[in-house]
Amino acid sequence: MSFEIERGLFKFDFIDHHAVLGVPIDADAKEVRKQYLKIARRLHPDSCKSESDAEKKTANELLTKLVNPAYEQLSRSNRDYLVTLRGMGQRLAGEGGKVSVSSAAAKQLVQSGANLDNVYKTSLKTLASKQYESLGQALDKIAEISELNMVYLMIKGKTVKSGVGKPATGTGTSSGRPPDTATGAAKTGTGTGTGKPSTETSPARSATGTTASGSAAGSSGSHEVSRVDGYIRRAEGYMVKNNFAGAILELREALKLEQTNSKCHSLLGMAYLKQNQVSMARVHINKALELNPNDETTLQGKQMFDRLTGTGGQSKDSSKSQGKSSGQSGSGGLFGLFPGKKK
Repeated sequence: MSFEIERGLFKFDFIDHHAVLGVPIDADAKEVRKQYLKIARRLHPDSCKSESDAEKKTANELLTKLVNPAYEQLSRSNRDYLVTLRGMGQRLAGEGGKVSVSSAAAKQLVQSGANLDNVYKTSLKTLASKQYESLGQALDKIAEISELNMVYLMIKGKTVKSGVGKPATGTGTSSGRPPDTATGAAKTGTGTGTGKPSTETSPARSATGTTASGSAAGSSGSHEVSRVDGYIRRAEGYMVKNNFAGAILELREALKLEQTNSKCHSLLGMAYLKQNQVSMARVHINKALELNPNDETTLQGKQMFDRLTGTGGQSKDSSKSQGKSSGQSGSGGLFGLFPGKKK
């Protein structure tokens, strides 16, 4: 089932995790956890009160594809995500009247004036209290809350002077366009978001030169490679812990610096597979094969894709060769990242 939201922050290809959980933009970890547990009890198969199998299935998909990933994102400190939110507010403030809203709550917030914070918290609490009561209207409620968040960030952005909350290098918020971050993947049948998929990474921000070592460009290039390796290492750590949403965030940041890194594409494909985002997984696995068809990580990613998607026919021969490659690598390799997938 694909969840598609095209209102509020979602229409900027930004996944509004706060709206999914129905918590304020400035919610702390305790508040996030409290709201998550409340929603989880309502949607979890063991406690869901829906009578029909169809409703129970919808509830479970809302939980696994929207609510759980949102909690993963907000329950841990993620500076990049917060910087992106702040940058989004400043960008929206620059657009001013061009931002359209349709919900009554958002329109009321626009007119709130000095009472902004009180109106925002009160309206959000009202919407969140009924957010998942009707599963058929859950996406509409999320959209309404996201519109509320959008207006709140826009008004707050107008009050922020230049230099306050300046985004970190590489977030891309100073250009006036929505920041390209891992949180921007949005129309999907799974876990990290809703809205339109972002299958393309932003242009690499690596050094312009590719000259010999010792030159300024070469030094800068080495620095970018080091940053990419850091993103990949953190992503692999997340994958070991089955935190695939976190891995996707790291790998998408790495691809901004080096779009032609086959290992990064392979890992990203695997992470998307683990969240049942088959179309996104296919894009990155195929890209990895195009860049480096003989790389062990790439072959393992393709083998995993074929096995989990039931791909047959043309993939059989390649699967055999991939199996040999995997076998030669012993017990190591990327399949060690996924418990229960070892042969």
